[in-house]
Amino acid sequence: MTEQSAWSFADDRGRLAVAGRRPARVLAYVQAGATLWDYGIRPEGIFGSGHDGAEPDRAKTGTLPLDSVDYRGAGDDLDVDTLLRGRPDLVVAVSYGHGQLYGLDPDTAKHLEESVPVVVIDVGQARTLDRVAERFAELARSLGGAPVAGAAEELDAARERLRAAPGEPRVLALSPAGQAEAYAARPQMWPELRVLAELGITMVSPPAGAGVNWATVDWRTAAALEPDVVLTDVRYHAIPLDEVAAPAWEPARRHARTVPWNPEPLCSPQAHARFLALVADAVEGAGG
Repeated sequence: MTEQSAWSFADDRGRLAVAGRRPARVLAYVQAGATLWDYGIRPEGIFGSGHDGAEPDRAKTGTLPLDSVDYRGAGDDLDVDTLLRGRPDLVVAVSYGHGQLYGLDPDTAKHLEESVPVVVIDVGQARTLDRVAERFAELARSLGGAPVAGAAEELDAARERLRAAPGEPRVLALSPAGQAEAYAARPQMWPELRVLAELGITMVSPPAGAGVNWATVDWRTAAALEPDVVLTDVRYHAIPLDEVAAPAWEPARRHARTVPWNPEPLCSPQAHARFLALVADAVEGAGG
């Protein structure tokens, strides 16, 4: 490889991905692919995790042009032949702190790395959202992408709205699991929820107990947390909050404002700004 044509990128496992030229056919985990698209990098394909189904989860795909990006599937449907069918020259995956390629069987991941360069971005709880976003920006630039003009200013404006939000509305993040229970997020374990806390938003914590990232609670317990704003998981495998008919949740349903929340957030400035603006709309309404 010559200095002019070679491409390389050091990923968050400390591994150097190298290619003879800048990769142009990127296969990515859906969160990574949607983030790269916000920098102008169109992946040739995306894949999901074991939580996903036969179709891409629209909560995770952002503004990806799904009519021209091949969805490889998820879970048991993912083998090396399926992943490589679009002849990618780079795979971009995510991990949650241990280097394991999220959404892929370890053996599949091993054989994939024997066939094509792989970059892994750590999106785990030990990372700040700003650091995750910075890493995606670095990768996008190396692939020829660029941020959207004005996106950083839009993000700064959304942050300022939250800092200036009136009152102290209580914000609860949860993932509805069914008519009997929900998974309530422990805010300190989620980078995007820590951002809200850092901006002065009162994030409600579920009771101490089992569960590192989530506490499993019944709807009576969830309502007793007295949320003014509910960030509700809108991914494919979560049931819609408005379908919860538990009588114990009814007072909270009547009182609280709801905001759609994807716990696998896109990490571009404009995507983060959109989420913060939605939260700002809700907390301003609740606290005004």
